[in-house]
Amino acid sequence: MKFDGHIYLIGFMGVGKTSTSHRLSNKLGVEELDTDAMIVEQEGKNIPEIFADSGEEYFRQVETGILDKLSGMAPCVISCGGGLAMREINVKKMKESGIVVYLTAEPETIYEHVKDSTNRPLLNGNMNIPYIRGLMEERAPRYGAAADLIVKTDGLLPAEVAEKIITEIENQA
Repeated sequence: MKFDGHIYLIGFMGVGKTSTSHRLSNKLGVEELDTDAMIVEQEGKNIPEIFADSGEEYFRQVETGILDKLSGMAPCVISCGGGLAMREINVKKMKESGIVVYLTAEPETIYEHVKDSTNRPLLNGNMNIPYIRGLMEERAPRYGAAADLIVKTDGLLPAEVAEKIITEIENQA
């Protein structure tokens, strides 16, 4: 596969972006990065602490700054935080430096993936399928508009999702 730009994995929290990015970077032989992990390292705090100390707007500004750093790097696979594609400036930056892959799953699948997590500030006190469904429906139009490619992950292993992404990108070339 010809690889000349980043592959950005976007989608709702718990859809499998991180586990898929591991497999995809291995298959392509390129570096894998995670925007949330980059932010935690840069800020010296975990995400709930950043939200609590500085607020969501600050966190979103830091996300945009991370994309600026990524634009100067060699092509890699990037697992994006769930809200990163909600800002138009972020979508523009991703599209300028690569392909945007929107991973989707049913709310029930998401719930199974996140139900034991304590590192999801937007779900604190709302760890249930109806709330997840509502938030997913709210975000879906933005994810869809940002996407160059959409891949359903329900019932697939991360390695299968990675294969599907590679095949779809090759078919677009």
